[in-house]
Amino acid sequence: MPSFDIVSEFDMHQAQNALDQANKEVSTRFDFKGSNAEFELNDKSILMKAESRFQLQQMLPILFSKLTKRGIDIACLETGDVKEAAKTAQQPIELKEGIDKPFAKKIVKLIKDKKLKVQAAIEGEKIRVSGKKRDDLQQTMQMLRSADLEQPLQFNNFRD
Repeated sequence: MPSFDIVSEFDMHQAQNALDQANKEVSTRFDFKGSNAEFELNDKSILMKAESRFQLQQMLPILFSKLTKRGIDIACLETGDVKEAAKTAQQPIELKEGIDKPFAKKIVKLIKDKKLKVQAAIEGEKIRVSGKKRDDLQQTMQMLRSADLEQPLQFNNFRD
């Protein structure tokens, strides 16, 4: 029986490369000269450090452009609140990976509401979709791509 998996993931190595490029650009830009503005990667979160809230706002598009060029969808980023203390400002950005239970249930419900001839089952942080015909599975993929979901989805492990 043909099947595929729905996952939400990104390449951590590419994220590290994008951060390195962003740090390099921040260090060479004229408006950041003399400031200690930088990006730090900790497990699955990015910490932006700068001298002011304004500089953090200037750093965000740099990060977004570098991540996009490396193939990481910026919809998987969740920006936190800016924390200012003395002469420093910090803003955490969480990298969301995996499909949590409420979001998985929402996707399964969306598939069932479209009355497609497929079955969807939640298996940990992924959703396995199976059906009798490959065309039904491809139709499901197309429907999920066009749906406005808060997290980017990838389709892998397609079996015929």
